[in-house]
Amino acid sequence: MKTTRRRRSGERVRWWTYALLALAAFACLFPLYWMFIVATTDTATATNLPPEIVPGGNFFHLAGLVFSTVPFVRSIVNSLVVAGTIGVGQAVLCALAGFAFAKMRFRGRNALFLFVVLTMTVPTQLAIVPQYMIISSLGWVDTLQALIVPGLANAFGIFWMRQHISSAISDEILQAARIDGASTWQIFWRVAFPLVRPAAFVLGLLGFVTAWNDFLWPFVVLKSPEMYTVQIAIKALQNSFNIDLGLAMSGSFLATLPLLVLFVFVGRRMVAGIMNGAFKG
Repeated sequence: MKTTRRRRSGERVRWWTYALLALAAFACLFPLYWMFIVATTDTATATNLPPEIVPGGNFFHLAGLVFSTVPFVRSIVNSLVVAGTIGVGQAVLCALAGFAFAKMRFRGRNALFLFVVLTMTVPTQLAIVPQYMIISSLGWVDTLQALIVPGLANAFGIFWMRQHISSAISDEILQAARIDGASTWQIFWRVAFPLVRPAAFVLGLLGFVTAWNDFLWPFVVLKSPEMYTVQIAIKALQNSFNIDLGLAMSGSFLATLPLLVLFVFVGRRMVAGIMNGAFKG
């Protein structure tokens, strides 16, 4: 009897678990579905009460208007270049800095790492003015390097990789490589980095998505339409007097498609990398 009750209790827990997961999945996916609904209709339909739940037939027409109104293809290419470079740069540079903080001994290491962590408490908006002054002095205004260079490393990435390297790599492995005559760079690139590659992959994906979705800094530093990233191109679809929700949502849906394709191919690997780091002690 006790075994039967335990099984029934377990079934009850699993049922509620799946119900909560289904509700969470619906809450996450519904905004995307609603964006597609509006992208296939017009502004008047988008404001109807009760709202429409069936897609309309204007998606290809509105998508054509998106490509004819702004250089959307060029904007997607610009976003791919910026986000891809930042993703790879964060994976390598943050891993390199994390390796230094985790496994190298130098004066002021702990104080410097504490300073890096504390920078995460500073709002990003506070850095816009001094960052723009630096970019302007370098002559990088209205260029893609103005977006790439500031995003190649960040405090969260350094903290993330430092924690993974500390837990995944023992000092004995590094000492053995040092005895075999490996230099510090060879120890990092051939020994340490392959062991934390899943964590670096996850960090690179997070950096890619963040750079792809970034709006504020590109809006400040980019001026000409041919240099627009995809988020600025979506903003250019609107004017000061009228907002076409169907047109704006069509551009937003087209900008979201590359992220959806990316998640389809690497989503499982990304989740595995996060969970791999979560269970390391």
